[in-house]
Amino acid sequence: MDQPVAGSNDEALMLAWASGDTGAFEALYARHRGPLFRFMLGQLRDRPLAEELYQDVWQRVIAARAGWRPDAAFATWLYRIAHNRLNDHWRAQRHRPPAPADADLRTAALADPDDPEGLASRDETRLRLQEALDELPEDQREAVLLRLQQELSLDEIGRITGVGRETVKSRLRYAMDKLRARLNP
Repeated sequence: MDQPVAGSNDEALMLAWASGDTGAFEALYARHRGPLFRFMLGQLRDRPLAEELYQDVWQRVIAARAGWRPDAAFATWLYRIAHNRLNDHWRAQRHRPPAPADADLRTAALADPDDPEGLASRDETRLRLQEALDELPEDQREAVLLRLQQELSLDEIGRITGVGRETVKSRLRYAMDKLRARLNP
């Protein structure tokens, strides 16, 4: 099969992959692997668990490829699978476990290694932001991560989380108010 054009949109790549073009899957995976993993890690705050559930999400994508239809954006579909997988995990746990004792160290270890001059300052800022995110209710944190990290629209977030646009707006507004209050005392 022909190699997909690097600039192909996600939906075209997904259709090509569903037709057997493995290069299209490789392009989709390369495009979404970092943002999806950061989303999973931000929700779980446990790297090994995030890696496990991240792999589950991609396995579900692979298993569902033949039935995929471009009714929604690929990213919306992908994050809906991730959202559902996270819900399955929390249901199985029957509660959201507390952050690991070394969560702050783990978060700080995610710093960008390419800029040693700003490393200490960025680590402190990231730590404060992660602590503030950790204090948010789960539904608000999820909305913020999908909006800010994944740059999804309110409608896409609503489809992923199964709530209406106004509920998403409300969650984001309350979350941002809490984050501002926490980060700008």
